[in-house]
Amino acid sequence: MTGAPASAAGGPSGARRAAAGPASGKAPGAAMGRGTARSSEGGAPGAAPGAGGSGAAGGDGSESSVVDAQDDGKPARGGKLAAAAVNQASVWNVANLLTMLRLILVPAFVALMLADGGYDPVWRSLAWAAFAIAMITDLFDGHLARTYNLVTDFGKIADPIADKAIMGAALICLSMLGDLPWWVTGVILGRELGITLLRFVVIRYGVIPASRGGKLKTLTQGVAVGMYVLALTGWLATLRFWVMAAAVVLTVVTGLDYVKQAIVLRRQGIAERKAALEEKEA
Repeated sequence: MTGAPASAAGGPSGARRAAAGPASGKAPGAAMGRGTARSSEGGAPGAAPGAGGSGAAGGDGSESSVVDAQDDGKPARGGKLAAAAVNQASVWNVANLLTMLRLILVPAFVALMLADGGYDPVWRSLAWAAFAIAMITDLFDGHLARTYNLVTDFGKIADPIADKAIMGAALICLSMLGDLPWWVTGVILGRELGITLLRFVVIRYGVIPASRGGKLKTLTQGVAVGMYVLALTGWLATLRFWVMAAAVVLTVVTGLDYVKQAIVLRRQGIAERKAALEEKEA
């Protein structure tokens, strides 16, 4: 009993046992590690929901839970939600930047439109360029947001505001300068604001989809207002009158169609809620 190590006392066989000891002792630890990984992913029996994964050594457990999930071939819990949160937080995407550009162009357009009394052809041409850029970017920002999953809360709010702002600024400036009757401005802006409010009122029952008539109305309005912004004379001035007349007709017709859709959508929503309540009570 000299206190010598077991490997020395046991000779070669003892050395082999000593060498095999750590290797064989690793298995329980590995099994325990796998059990911990499974517990952190799915929760140990009898543990509170969500308790697993909160006790990773050397961190908050988020990284280790992702590694464990990848080892098991399963997506990490909350991975999709985390990715969605990152996408939602990325306000500085190309679609939102285009919307911000339109908002910045509104005061620039007004300044150019009213420069030098509002009747200088050069300033009116520059104002038309600003208006054209705003209308063109409106065609792309929504498409980019939907195609590349760049939809954000900021874009949902800012995009319609930018649309109404540039069109409203152009109409009001034209009426102030006497180029366009105030009743035309009133009809177009009244319809746009009214339909926007109507969408918010019926949004609890569903969403009114954009129709082809609405898209044609937007295009016709943009072309007509753009022609009025330019200092046109002769047959072009006559042509812009008829284009604006078509825009006003489309504005009224599509507005009435949206009202009809809103009424139908509201009735369907009320009927579905009533049926659901009756089924629940039964």
